[in-house]
Amino acid sequence: MGDTNGQVVAGGNGEGNRLDQLNSPIDVLIDKETDSLIICDRWNRRVVRWSRRSSTTQGEILIDNIGCWGLAMDDQRYLYISDYEKHEVRRYQIGDKNGAIVAGGNGQGARLNQLNEPSYIFVDQQQTVYVSDWNNHRIMKWNKGAKEGIVVAGGQRKGNALTQLSYSQGLFVDTLGTIYVADSSNNRVMRWPKGAKQGTVIMGGNGQGEGANQFNCPWSLSFDRHGNLYVVDYWNHRVQRFSIE
Repeated sequence: MGDTNGQVVAGGNGEGNRLDQLNSPIDVLIDKETDSLIICDRWNRRVVRWSRRSSTTQGEILIDNIGCWGLAMDDQRYLYISDYEKHEVRRYQIGDKNGAIVAGGNGQGARLNQLNEPSYIFVDQQQTVYVSDWNNHRIMKWNKGAKEGIVVAGGQRKGNALTQLSYSQGLFVDTLGTIYVADSSNNRVMRWPKGAKQGTVIMGGNGQGEGANQFNCPWSLSFDRHGNLYVVDYWNHRVQRFSIE
């Protein structure tokens, strides 16, 4: 905190597919065990790992030839990756190239055993997988080993009612099962308590704009340990911080 200049820790050598380059990275997580970054290198269709050691000049490919969008890691260090081309989420042991399907995998569609361009994902301590089912305008919950998911937010077609989402993106689930979701085309962040049939707008929802209470396509979100919520405000080219009551 307090720095005004960032430090390049991965890429920074222009757009490209060399091991020292990235092309439109869309998600990243920190693997504390190996002190490295795991990055969804979207337009290179690969997931790469970059050590955080200062001597690192290039990454290594973990998984290649994948339409990756979202990443998550559970307490057992399994890596979860959403594939928006195959409409599925797979779980991988680090070093395993194939993985196992844990959500979707039954073609593109809106049935409970299908996904339609899944974007961001969240995995809890029970290895429950929450999926932002982008083109179905809903959040799906897949319990460990389940053959189909449960709609836990949205799923009432695209719209801006409190029962609806419109191109859902980043999500976070707290220990009570409350879901926070970036409802991108509605320019709002919503909170859906566990079991709720509708959500509440906690930020935005005041039309598209640049005001402090507005978004222009909220994309991704995360919490810090103090309960502050950070929202990637995509077309406003900024990140906003909010304190949650």
